[in-house]
Amino acid sequence: MNGPVSVQPMDAHNRALVAHVHPEDWVNPTPPATPYDMVVVGAGTAGLITAIAAAGLGKRVALIERHLMGGDCLNVGCVPSKAILRAASAAAGLRAAGEFGIHVPGEARVDFAAVMERMRRLRAGIAPHDSAARYRDAGVDVYLGSGRFTAADTIDVAGASLRFRRACIATGARAGIPPIPGLDQVDALTNETLFELTEQPARLAPSRALAARCI
Repeated sequence: MNGPVSVQPMDAHNRALVAHVHPEDWVNPTPPATPYDMVVVGAGTAGLITAIAAAGLGKRVALIERHLMGGDCLNVGCVPSKAILRAASAAAGLRAAGEFGIHVPGEARVDFAAVMERMRRLRAGIAPHDSAARYRDAGVDVYLGSGRFTAADTIDVAGASLRFRRACIATGARAGIPPIPGLDQVDALTNETLFELTEQPARLAPSRALAARCI
């Protein structure tokens, strides 16, 4: 069994997302007596493709993910950013409509909360493609939990020990907060926290003084 994982705000869309890419009731498989042909650590884009390609070639594959399957692209990268960019493009098109002889009554108003809600809805709709169930059904043994190599051919995850012939480490990277003086005094956003917003920030840099120190 796996502990709960939350994605803020934990609304219906994010609950649906988590139900696909880190289901709370997921039961990890029992490791086979013989070694896996490959163990893949990290279920982001690289890890998912590696795992499903190897399984498609008839190999016995284990895929390990400690947080959300789909990695950066689904959760905090490609998918949510493109959804927001599309909304921005629509707003810009309305504001420039007069240049094309199209007259829109009134002024285009952006509802930030609605834009972010749409992003969460679209992300949840794509999540089944990166889900634990989909990869299990494709022949991949999916283990949710933190992996730790204990030998050249062994990795432990969630209390189980997996033996393997080859390993692919596809853990990617995490956002870091640089040691800029004053930055620890504000709620700095990263690509991992930006998409949790439900209210539009007044500005991105909290003050000219801090901005000057960041340059």
